[in-house]
Amino acid sequence: MHAKTVLTEDLIDILHCFLIEEVEVLTRLEDGIPFVPGQKIIQKDEQEEKPAPIDLPFTEFYTWTVEQYKRMFVGWRNGKDVQINQVRKLIVPLLERVDEIGLRLYNLHKLSTKKDYVYHHAVMMGLLSAFLAKKSNYKHEWIQVGIAGFLADCGMAKIDENILYKAGTLNTAEYEEIKKHPVYSYRMVEHVSTLSQGIKLAILQHHERLDGSGYPLGVGGEKIHPYARFIAISDIYHAMTAERSYQKQQSPFKVIEEILYEQFGKLDHPLVENFISSLTNFGTGTQVILSNKQQAEIVFIEAKYPTRPMVRLHSGQQVISLKDDLSLYIEEILS
Repeated sequence: MHAKTVLTEDLIDILHCFLIEEVEVLTRLEDGIPFVPGQKIIQKDEQEEKPAPIDLPFTEFYTWTVEQYKRMFVGWRNGKDVQINQVRKLIVPLLERVDEIGLRLYNLHKLSTKKDYVYHHAVMMGLLSAFLAKKSNYKHEWIQVGIAGFLADCGMAKIDENILYKAGTLNTAEYEEIKKHPVYSYRMVEHVSTLSQGIKLAILQHHERLDGSGYPLGVGGEKIHPYARFIAISDIYHAMTAERSYQKQQSPFKVIEEILYEQFGKLDHPLVENFISSLTNFGTGTQVILSNKQQAEIVFIEAKYPTRPMVRLHSGQQVISLKDDLSLYIEEILS
């Protein structure tokens, strides 16, 4: 048990099994309340379970879900098993509101911070994977895809914190350790009988690529489960748009173009096109900010170039075709 490990009843039982009767602890509990020896500590998961506040506005409900996932993640780090009932109660209410995303989808990545990236990433993988599956006519399975996306990185809880939260680029050895997380995630859910084999395979395979260049097993083609293909796209999209310790936030539109061209042959191309089509399903009149910080209005969208419409600048009313000016791209959707 590493320093600052939160001692749960289960961990205390393990200590007793090793005939360890006492350990030195901090003077305060995890939530900052002073520790009183001999007083029963009510674990967070023993407190009265409150229902999800689904009446919150979507963005606030998303933020609440991230905070709850963080608590769950801390429990996994401290040796707790994945409680699938708790997982479903947490993520399913958010997934069921996926149709409310709309233009919010372009701004959710801004809520992620360097410090809390791991938690935002898990929730966004679940949300985006469900969104894409639903748009791909997985009418009866899109919730399952979302749960798989939500749990895909649970194995990160088994990665050394010095690596997981490192401020800077990982070295080769550290990156190799990070690459083990799909296996750790799979091991954490392997014996959960209420999860389908499809969910488990998706969790294991979400970093595999169609050309066999992925990890941890290097499988490709038809050996990759369809659920994993949804998660792979969602994983890359959020990882590239969100702020991380070694990366600034990037424009969703710039990222979409990179996914389309740089990941060709690695990802399921029809799914990528469907993802792009779903993300760029906005109409003329949409207000945007360009990469040169000028505000503009979309006036025409050509089907072949959904990320590069024609826009009218607010200043001077000049009309620009973004497909003809590759130095510019949409930085942000306003409304």
